[in-house]
Formats: sequence, C-alpha cells, structure tokens
Amino acid sequence: MSRVYRLHSTLELPLEDVYDFFDDPDLPDNVEDVDITRRNNTLIISAVSVDESISKYTPTAQLKASVTENRVYEEIEEDEDEDSTPVHTTDTAGGPQWGALEEEEEEPPSELVEYACFKGDRETVLQNSTLQYEMFQVLCDIARIAEKGTLTAIISPDEDLEAIRIVDGEDVPASINVVEDPREDEDSEGVNWRDNEFISG
Repeated sequence: MSRVYRLHSTLELPLEDVYDFFDDPDLPDNVEDVDITRRNNTLIISAVSVDESISKYTPTAQLKASVTENRVYEEIEEDEDEDSTPVHTTDTAGGPQWGALEEEEEEPPSELVEYACFKGDRETVLQNSTLQYEMFQVLCDIARIAEKGTLTAIISPDEDLEAIRIVDGEDVPASINVVEDPREDEDSEGVNWRDNEFISG
C-alpha cells in the first residue's frame, strides 16, 4: 500500500489557476473525479473514488487550502529613449515617486487576486487516509504549476522510501537523511521515527 509519511507545503498560486487545472486534470487511476467546495476562505478538494464499494460514509482524501486576497501591481516599463520623461520608481519608505513636477503621487495599476495557499504539514494540507497517496500525486501536479512555494514529502510507493521536493514549480533532486536523537531515552522527549528523517535538496 502506497503511503505518504511526511509532507510540508508552502505553495501559493492564483485560485483561478487551480480551477483551470481541474477543468481537465490528469487524475490517478483510482480517482474518478474530484469535488471542489469553498467554505468562506477555505478551499477543499475531495477525491471521488472509482471503486464503488467504498462506502459513501467513508471520507476520502482531500486537499485543503486557505484563500487569501493579494494585491498584484502591473509592472511599468521605463522608456530609455526619452531621458527627460519622468520615470516610475518604487520607494519602499514613501511609495511610488513621479518626479518633481508631479504634485500628487500615483500608484501603478493593480488588482486584487485571490490565491489558494496550500500551507502546512500533512494533517493540514492532505487529510483522510483513503486515496491519500493518489491525492498527494494531484498535489504534486498542482505544485508543478505554482510559481511560488515548496512541496517536500517522504513517500513509500512500493515499500521503499522516496523523497519528493518541488520548488517554485520545478522538481529538484532530494534525498532522505536518517538522524538519531541522542535523547531518545528521555520519556519527555519521545522520539517519532518520522521526525528523525528530513529531506535535503
């Protein structure tokens, strides 16, 4: 049985990109479809199993993201051919500046864009055990279209452990390091073997 042992995600991408992705997704074999539900500022993407024997009362794996609004500014290109024309610069202390002749400061064009933020560990981002590995594969595909954020995980597709690391939309090499905790004899510092493995790129 394929398993996902350790997962951490900092993925952010426009909500519209997530919806576009699920317009025609390449889903794993055991997943027939997904149900997408938005509850206030939370997005829940649940697996619909191909196996009809799975009870409708059995919760299938789901991806969970928070939805936030970010203001996105349009970039203004400077005109290098006309040195006398005031050019737009960004001043972190006082905001955009437009030269001495401009009486009022103007902000560049911008819009509010909703972002889906898949942030947290496995229990926060990927919930429920049925079809968990399949929905992790879906999360990997989402990570590959996200321009910002990192997805790391330790998985066991065929009993062997494997490290996954996707950074800013790109798969990068990763390995698993096993480290022993010298305080493992202390009851108050109980050791979870999963916490003694970490991913390095």
